[in-house]
Amino acid sequence: MNETTSPRRFGAPGRRPFTRGWFIGGGISLIWTFPTLVSIWEVPDPVANAVGTLIVVVFAAVFLASVPFARRTTSGWRRLLPGAVMFALSLSLAPWIGGDVRWMWTFVGVAVAVSSVARRPTWILVALLSALSFVVGEWSGADTFTNVLNSAIILSISIMMLSFVQNITTLERLRAAQEQVAELAAERERSRVARDVHDILGHSLTVITVKAELAGRLMDAGSPAARDEVAQIEQLSRGALADVRATVHGYRGVSISGELAAARAALESAGVAPELPGSTDQVPSDRRELAGWVVREAVTNVVRHAEASVCRVSLDSRSVEVADDGRGPCGASSSGSGLPGLRERVETAGGRMTVGRSDLGGFRVRVTW
Repeated sequence: MNETTSPRRFGAPGRRPFTRGWFIGGGISLIWTFPTLVSIWEVPDPVANAVGTLIVVVFAAVFLASVPFARRTTSGWRRLLPGAVMFALSLSLAPWIGGDVRWMWTFVGVAVAVSSVARRPTWILVALLSALSFVVGEWSGADTFTNVLNSAIILSISIMMLSFVQNITTLERLRAAQEQVAELAAERERSRVARDVHDILGHSLTVITVKAELAGRLMDAGSPAARDEVAQIEQLSRGALADVRATVHGYRGVSISGELAAARAALESAGVAPELPGSTDQVPSDRRELAGWVVREAVTNVVRHAEASVCRVSLDSRSVEVADDGRGPCGASSSGSGLPGLRERVETAGGRMTVGRSDLGGFRVRVTW
């Protein structure tokens, strides 16, 4: 246990139950202060009896406060203050009970054990307290067996409480870690949903916009093909809605073959000549979804921003590349949320994404793995 332990390490969820349990258990254990009170009351002096009783009451109050104090104190050594105060109070009882003050030191040892300082200093302090109890007993002429028994009780109960507190602390740290993991998982899931919804809607709405413009021109020209374009817009809208629902529920999948087909339709609707690979067999199975996302986002950028006449998609076993002959890097929305989101997706999958000018004269997005 580290000396610089802060109250945070105990974990808020388990903090109150343990403290409440400490008050119950510690309060019950204080019944063993009753023999000390009896010894004090044997003195035929009401004032002295009242003072001695007050000292025992304060001793008990400090004992009960030792755990809450330790849990609210950031300085390691300062947590030993309750034990030090209790030791001083026990010595102040010497005029009433003499060497029998050592019977109060079990409580002192427990207060030291629950102070949550480092393990080694705790062991040393408890061992010294146990040895001091034996020396005081021998000095006061106590029975050797009883003296050894009291020293053993101080040592064993204090070490037992030290182990108990360490176990509780470990459990609370694990609980706090689990909460942090849950928060990170929730944040990661929110990021996934936001990124997927952006990619899905960005692509689908772009294609819908292009087709709606085409349908409008066909209607103005009185072409019967306008009806087909409107029907395709309806299908795209329904597909986008289904994709969003699937994404929110976490089971949407993307395939490179499906995205190439969608890319062809989107590019042709925008008047861009598609140059697409005839096969996707060369893409490894574990990279097909990532390649699909790359094609989806890059083609969406071409349709939206490039003002290109040609868009080329290249695939091999190690990479996917989308290039156009449009306005070049300045024409792509590299400052928007699309390409940064795609980069995040690529890097999460262990790939590398580069952007720049293509050999066609426009913009290029290349992802390698």
